[in-house]
Amino acid sequence: MSSVNEETMRRFVDDVLNGRNLASLDELVDPDYVYRAPGEELRGREGLAALLDGYRSAFPDLEIAIDELVSGGDATVLSFTLTGTHRGDLLGHAPTGHRVRVHGMVRSRFRDGRIVDEWELIDQLSLLQQLGLMKMED
Repeated sequence: MSSVNEETMRRFVDDVLNGRNLASLDELVDPDYVYRAPGEELRGREGLAALLDGYRSAFPDLEIAIDELVSGGDATVLSFTLTGTHRGDLLGHAPTGHRVRVHGMVRSRFRDGRIVDEWELIDQLSLLQQLGLMKMED
């Protein structure tokens, strides 16, 4: 089952995240999908589509590179690098034009070959620093 889950995750990254094909959500994501990140929880394919649209608005050239993908049982863990240029509103911040490179990880659990829930952590401090929205004190 692990190799099936890894293949589903790779297709999700290639087709949905990088390929911008939200129609693939029906095939790859369970109707009971739940997304969690610090301070955030979204439910269903519609919630995921809205989240992805928000990222695309802020970073139209957003790309996700798979750094490592491991699986076991009904889950995968993906380490990734996100790159993009800040060209749209992000959490109330106007576009900066800055190019970012941010690392993150997501644990995905699968049911019947589809992603049913995810926990994601992104290096938000690095993102805010690269956008010039947060400075580190000496």
